[in-house]
Amino acid sequence: MLKTVRDFKDLEGKRVLLRCDFNVPVNKDGDILDDTRIVQALPTIRYLVEHNAKVIICSHLGRPKGYDKYLSLLPVAVHLMKYFPDKMRFCDKTIGPEAQKSVENVQNGEILLLENTRFDPREEENDPSFVQELASFGDVFVNDAFGTAHRKHASTYGVALKLPSAIGLLIEKEIKVIDEAINYPKHPFVAIFGGAKVGDKLILLHNIIKKADTILVGGGMAYTFLLAQGHNIGNSIVSLDLVNDAKNILCEAEQNNVKIVLPVDHVALEESTGAIYKTTQLEDGFAGLDIGNKTVALFKKEIAKASQILWNGPLGKFEDSRFKKGTFKIAKAIAKSDAYTLVGGGDSLNAVKSCGVDKKISYLSTGGGASLKLLAGQGLPALEVIDQI
Repeated sequence: MLKTVRDFKDLEGKRVLLRCDFNVPVNKDGDILDDTRIVQALPTIRYLVEHNAKVIICSHLGRPKGYDKYLSLLPVAVHLMKYFPDKMRFCDKTIGPEAQKSVENVQNGEILLLENTRFDPREEENDPSFVQELASFGDVFVNDAFGTAHRKHASTYGVALKLPSAIGLLIEKEIKVIDEAINYPKHPFVAIFGGAKVGDKLILLHNIIKKADTILVGGGMAYTFLLAQGHNIGNSIVSLDLVNDAKNILCEAEQNNVKIVLPVDHVALEESTGAIYKTTQLEDGFAGLDIGNKTVALFKKEIAKASQILWNGPLGKFEDSRFKKGTFKIAKAIAKSDAYTLVGGGDSLNAVKSCGVDKKISYLSTGGGASLKLLAGQGLPALEVIDQI
């Protein structure tokens, strides 16, 4: 069993290096557009503050190539000041003399947020020199960044090997929720998968087939399965190298008496003219970019029967407003269900929030790639190096 922050005794006066996931959307005016990940980190931060620890937080934001003022964590620090007035500090350096001095000035029960770890390329390389300097800021390490737990970065993996380590309250909750959903599901269990790439979810699908009663497949990944069944998919996105894998999954599902439901109609783009059609047939030149009304009805019928629903991935080209209706309709159907509902993945979370139904979902997972790995029964590198009880 992984050690949690509660297993550290006598935190008073100790420097706790806390890795959070503050990779939140921020506009160019410094406004945070969605503070979900910040809010979900609050229980662990509060726990440390209440135990008079010296809290030194590190996080990444975005994918910068060196310093980028639009990806600074300063807006996050300002946002945290609302929750911890007079306790919050910010350092515009991640490591180095200025960061060291800022760490030394932290008092018991105070919080220091260091600048974006990815401003230094050594973060993603898990560089030993970067690890060593970052680890020198803490007496113990707490990882509460579930969204990056699948990465071997300096601030998620390297420092855990240098310091006494534990997980935070958010990661503890994520692990528990996902474990119960997969290993002790409520039946009928309906799993819904979308997104563009089949390859990202192959292992997950093989694992879910052993757990779920019904699997609904939409988004770009559906066209590889439709091609595997012999359907014409026109110019729709497809992973030709994975068609045989899709056939194997379909056979495996049949052998396990698991129902897989694929789209029967589409909202398609006629690529030469830019015209949009609703169609049950995808001819050459047509690319399916959203599920149609008949498919929505089929999916809703299965959702209505469910006692547990897992959803990961949009059911169309969600980022284009012309092709988001299918995803939105399914999001609302899930929210109306009396089932236990678990939603994960950035676009799926955006969908339920955009529809205003996020408060009606039983659990919103903060991890994209991390939650997929756990759902697939795989380990997470950054958690495998955490101390055990």
